[in-house]
Amino acid sequence: MAQTLLVEFGMGSSLRRGDYTQAAKRAVQDALWHNSINLAELFGFDKTDMQITLDVGVQKPEEVDADALRAVFPYGEVTVNIQRGGLDVPRPDGDGHPTIMANVALSVGFEMERADA
Repeated sequence: MAQTLLVEFGMGSSLRRGDYTQAAKRAVQDALWHNSINLAELFGFDKTDMQITLDVGVQKPEEVDADALRAVFPYGEVTVNIQRGGLDVPRPDGDGHPTIMANVALSVGFEMERADA
């Protein structure tokens, strides 16, 4: 089991299209752009050894494409968990899609016993 070494948080939105996947992708990118740590190199791992757990919160989890979220990561093994959360903000006039806000927690870890081998 991987030991978690880093957790980042992000928020993303879809302002007009009602696209839960796009809001979640933007939240993932927000979390990734906060991180400039070369974690793999710091612990003597290759970047492909990263074990990433992505927890996503949106109001309609069934409308998020988990594969599209995995595709944001250039390397590592990604597990995506999507659950109800985030926020839908209705339009003031009541017409059209709500503004969708997605939240993510991105956890990165490694199987630390491999570093000692």
